[in-house]
Amino acid sequence: MKILRKYSLLIGGLGFSNLGNWIYLVALNLFVWHLTQSPAAMAGIFIVGPTARVLTSLVAGSFIDRMNKRKLMIATDIIRGFIVFCMPFMESIWLIYTLLFLANIASSFFGPSSTYYITKLVPSEDRQRFNAILGTFNSGSFLVGPALAGLLIMLSNTTVTIWFNSFTFFVCAMIIYLLPDVDDVKESSQQRVTWQILKSDYLAVVAFIRQNSLFLTIYLLFQSALMIAFALDSQEATFIKQDLALSDRLYGAFVSSAGAGAIIGGMVAASFAKKMSTRSYMVIGVFLTMLFYTAFYASPSSILAFVSFVFLGFFMAFSNTGYETFYQQYVPPEMMGRFGSIANIIQNILQISFTLLLALFAELFTLQMTAIIFGIISILFSISLYFVLYSPKNYIGLKEEIL
Repeated sequence: MKILRKYSLLIGGLGFSNLGNWIYLVALNLFVWHLTQSPAAMAGIFIVGPTARVLTSLVAGSFIDRMNKRKLMIATDIIRGFIVFCMPFMESIWLIYTLLFLANIASSFFGPSSTYYITKLVPSEDRQRFNAILGTFNSGSFLVGPALAGLLIMLSNTTVTIWFNSFTFFVCAMIIYLLPDVDDVKESSQQRVTWQILKSDYLAVVAFIRQNSLFLTIYLLFQSALMIAFALDSQEATFIKQDLALSDRLYGAFVSSAGAGAIIGGMVAASFAKKMSTRSYMVIGVFLTMLFYTAFYASPSSILAFVSFVFLGFFMAFSNTGYETFYQQYVPPEMMGRFGSIANIIQNILQISFTLLLALFAELFTLQMTAIIFGIISILFSISLYFVLYSPKNYIGLKEEIL
């Protein structure tokens, strides 16, 4: 594809880094499960990261918008690489949580910076297809990562597997170094961030939200459904090991099946990028993703669970592509750091809340019943999103690019 050739370095760097993340996540999930065999401890992995991002995001946006985003991405990748490299030397779950906390502080700076960089480098007419292609590469990581993690664990151990993720961060930093600088912020014009500046930045974001109430409604409905999905992710390994009674290798195969579906979904999404609207990608994607998440936890057998995983991966590709394009079209680039950081606070508070509630009810009742109820709630959020996006009274308030 022409777009793939044009943006190959950016897609390759971000995709390779994501590959390491999936390898590392599988290894970490299995390590914590064998160490504790507790749903609550598994949930802890998914709570430490959001907690770090919430605390950091209180001030991160003001720094991001006043710094060179390309240099910031390089620095945070190097920092994350060193942190992950040290992780296998930790023998306590609390020390592991501490390093996870530090790595996610760096991630709080990388995420909004990369969104800004993509928005400035990729013109609006190419973004939906670019996001679909990037999503396909990330889905490929979702597929290859767990399989490669299983192979590395089988041939060596979890230490080597985690170190591979450290290596991918360093490679990503090198690739970003080769990319052009598209930042509007010049080194000589950077402001010193003070409490007064932080206050004015928050007021600017509040003013943007007040002027774009429809955007906020769409954002909250989509993110509420998505954060329930992330909460359900925290119990996938527990459900597969405890309720379906499958082996570690089959757990990796299950995760890979969702990756296979996402690769196919990403290719289909890229093919239809000029033919389907952004809102249709969002509505169809999030509704069917959550439907198959619910079907996965409702599955009485491993075969039905496997099929559900394939389809949830397929439709998640549409969901992610639609949302990324929607976000890039609506949020001004010069405010992406500040808004992205505040958005991260909202997202992570939702994720922490849903994950804690899911873990609590899973301990009190059964994991399967609790996950099905959460899945149904997320489906209701996605149905509400449909009515908001396709309501005739909201037509004028929607930008032409997403119709």
